[in-house]
Amino acid sequence: MTVLTHRPEELIPAVLQPVLLEAPHLPDVAADLLPDLAAEAAELLPDLQAEVATALLPDLATELAADVAAELTAGVVVAGELSHLLFDQGERERVHGIWREFVSDESFRYRDGLSPAARAALAYERLREVNAVIGSPEALAGDPQMLASLHEWAAIVDGGGGLCTVASIHYNLFLGSLLDHDHDLGDGASEGAGRDLSDFLSMRRTGTFLCTELEHGNDASALETVADYDVITDTFVLHTPTPGAQKFMPNTSPVGGPKSALVAARLLVEGRDEGVFLFLVPLSDEAGLLPGVNVRLLPYRAGAPVDHCLTSFDHVRLERGALLEAEHGRLDGAGKLVSALGNRRKRFLHSIGRVTTGKLCMSGAAVGASRAALAIAVRYAQHRHVSGARPGERVPLQAHRSHHGRLLGPLVTSYAMTFAHREAVSGWVEASTAEERVEAEREVAVMKGWITWQARTVTTECRERCGAQALFSANGLADFPQYTEGTITAEGDNLVVWLKAASELLFGAGAQERTERDVPLAEQPLTDRRFLRDLLADAEGLWRTRASAGLRRGPAGDPLGRWNSASYAALRMVGTHATVRAADAFSRAVERAAGAEARALLENACLLFLLQQLGEHTGDLLASGRLTAEHALALPETIEALTSELAPHMTTLADAFDLPEEFLAALPMLQENGYGFLEGAQSWGGGGGGE
Repeated sequence: MTVLTHRPEELIPAVLQPVLLEAPHLPDVAADLLPDLAAEAAELLPDLQAEVATALLPDLATELAADVAAELTAGVVVAGELSHLLFDQGERERVHGIWREFVSDESFRYRDGLSPAARAALAYERLREVNAVIGSPEALAGDPQMLASLHEWAAIVDGGGGLCTVASIHYNLFLGSLLDHDHDLGDGASEGAGRDLSDFLSMRRTGTFLCTELEHGNDASALETVADYDVITDTFVLHTPTPGAQKFMPNTSPVGGPKSALVAARLLVEGRDEGVFLFLVPLSDEAGLLPGVNVRLLPYRAGAPVDHCLTSFDHVRLERGALLEAEHGRLDGAGKLVSALGNRRKRFLHSIGRVTTGKLCMSGAAVGASRAALAIAVRYAQHRHVSGARPGERVPLQAHRSHHGRLLGPLVTSYAMTFAHREAVSGWVEASTAEERVEAEREVAVMKGWITWQARTVTTECRERCGAQALFSANGLADFPQYTEGTITAEGDNLVVWLKAASELLFGAGAQERTERDVPLAEQPLTDRRFLRDLLADAEGLWRTRASAGLRRGPAGDPLGRWNSASYAALRMVGTHATVRAADAFSRAVERAAGAEARALLENACLLFLLQQLGEHTGDLLASGRLTAEHALALPETIEALTSELAPHMTTLADAFDLPEEFLAALPMLQENGYGFLEGAQSWGGGGGGE
């Protein structure tokens, strides 16, 4: 009697593979499933005679294929429900459908060999394609939800690329600011006169936004550019008084066609500083830059190939209607400023009010880039095979805990990022009272900081896990980390906006709510989602207490010194606050899940997210009696158990991100013959080496 001693890779391909390839259940994935099914067949047939085993294999193959097909079908259903939850549920088609279909087009695939200038020009070509598919640019500019969604999907194009940058500037900062201000042209204009936006709506002219100056970034309210009102001619003279007042890095070159800008400048009326206002300024036409406008191209910036420039103005005269007016300030017929706001800082903040929607756009772009990076990395982990434990064995990267464990954390974090972003958007859109707007604006700023910083970590991890191939832009990952750096700084540097939020939370907003429990602390399990969430809220409270104590300890009569003594703890408070808000958004998504499998998967994903966030606070929580030593010791084991539970479902979790197959299929490292497209590239060879 001959016992089956051949390893699966020696015996099974000859018998099992033809059956799999003919199986109606899964012809498209048969080749990828073969190693796993072969191993399973070997476990089922370890001691049989070779002849008997060979005879049984066809039936076994068909049965295994049917089982796997059923699992795949279930995975597709669960992924579909997760997508429904991730992408605004009933609003999914309206908010996301148009942009997902848009970036699926072949014209949005990576183009190799383009110079920085050509990539910058391509960004404007694609911006015009965006304008061609939307029904109303005005409606888009007025809808924060649609604007943020545009950035989520545009971020996957060329690793973030230039499209997100120019779209955010044109639709939000430029067109949105125009629409937010009065449409009439002031008391000096004829009755019924209004600002003609048709060139900007049709994109015969592209809009840009000039606020930050070379020496004034986070303190933009102190900017130096001036617009001096000439009472006699009823015009303004726009001027850059010093080199440090040059507008820093706006996209103002002739690349992309004629442009106009909204320029933030200090309004001077009879020598009196009335604060910073926006002025509509034509920069260029078909022939080039207009008189008095000086532009110098800055060096190429990695991560967003846009025509960043230094821009200055030499006594450029503007018509009366160039001033954007609203309740924060209007010039009356006598040239006097009438304002409903009492000081210059409030007027400035009103003028640049669009930066809050801009923060949502940056968060959306960071979330979109993170999901795309994970979709690529998880698929690559399945596609790429490496040597296994036995000689000659090949296993997917995904089989290794050291690999999939490093991706699973970012994967569940990206779910938290997405749900938190959704709630930040809805909170801003739905805020109706002044008090609600203040709170919503703060939460938008807090989540922008948390999401974009998380995106840096997520995209970097994904790039690393895909090795050297991910260093090439054509494979979709290389540019994401650098792009997310831009989202960290744009629309308010994260550190600065968190410091502002910290002062508001310390002096105004109340502490996080928590659930009071009758169960003894030692009996609270680390698998109780509410218990874990409340521990994070406790950690936030501890940092709040430290920050308050720091303020009291600070030197009397020295406001900066007092804040310096509190700022570290205050920033830790804001970071923990953001984590609690993200956890709450994640938990609410779990409660909305209708299907049992989807809910169970989300529950475990949320638990893993909470446990990973909790780790850095265990010392404080132990010392304050909110966590037991047994809890702290059990934390790594609990994380390991959840990782083991979730690992087989990583494909489902990543598939729910709903990346267009056209996008993923075009990435060389995810293809069987991925670098076949190089056949026409420049190459060298010494010919055959034979005699």
